[in-house]
Amino acid sequence: MSRLFPPNLLALQNRGLLLDIVVFVLNLFLMRWLTGYFIDLIRLSNANNQFARVTLFLACVAMWVLPAAGAILKRWHYHQRRRKSTADDSAIAGCIFNPIVYLSLNLVLVSIIIAGLGSFIFGDRLMDDGSIFVPLILTGMVCTVVQTILIYRYFTPPQKPPRFEFLRSPASETLGDICIFVNMILFQVGWNLLTFGTMSRPSGAADFLGRLFFLCFIALLVYFPPRMFYLAEDIERGRTWLMMLLANSPVIVRILIGRG
Repeated sequence: MSRLFPPNLLALQNRGLLLDIVVFVLNLFLMRWLTGYFIDLIRLSNANNQFARVTLFLACVAMWVLPAAGAILKRWHYHQRRRKSTADDSAIAGCIFNPIVYLSLNLVLVSIIIAGLGSFIFGDRLMDDGSIFVPLILTGMVCTVVQTILIYRYFTPPQKPPRFEFLRSPASETLGDICIFVNMILFQVGWNLLTFGTMSRPSGAADFLGRLFFLCFIALLVYFPPRMFYLAEDIERGRTWLMMLLANSPVIVRILIGRG
């Protein structure tokens, strides 16, 4: 009978569904507004505004720190629930949750951040200097490897309870969820930047379907890193992938129809 009623969105096992709905609403009404402010920050940073540069830098750092913090805060609680579950790991889960996939995606993200925002944050003169650019790339790669290790410990059952009592309290998981939600919003701001570009309308049905497939694929790639923690619990639910696409559908539609 429970299947006849909507799921409890506030239940711990439904946080992924809640995140999808929140992202859908934000993409529908507020995300372009937030992305517009982000573009203004980039313009101010290009005009040597130090506050804008610091803000962009902190946003980039947050995209590294927040998922690792969420993994640490939620790890104990996730495995406590998993001990009570009879679900087995699926083949698709074993492929998706391979750390090489996550590391590869994050290395691409780091490269984009350093190449695209580095000049705005540090200035063109410093970025053109190899003594700054090369160490920045190497530091980004090292930080990404460390972050991936911290994140993928989330999927390894802890051998003993956490040393700190806070990590065993419900507040720890709530704070971890906040970290994941904020990280997702930062990812979505970057994803929504594509809607501010100039793009021609599809020339025909083949072009339309090709764009649709490509955009759905890219949307899931962008959506995967910040949602991975919840996907570990709801990957076997039929609605999960549909809800993930629904969350990204406003962005996909805006890019798909194109603008002259």
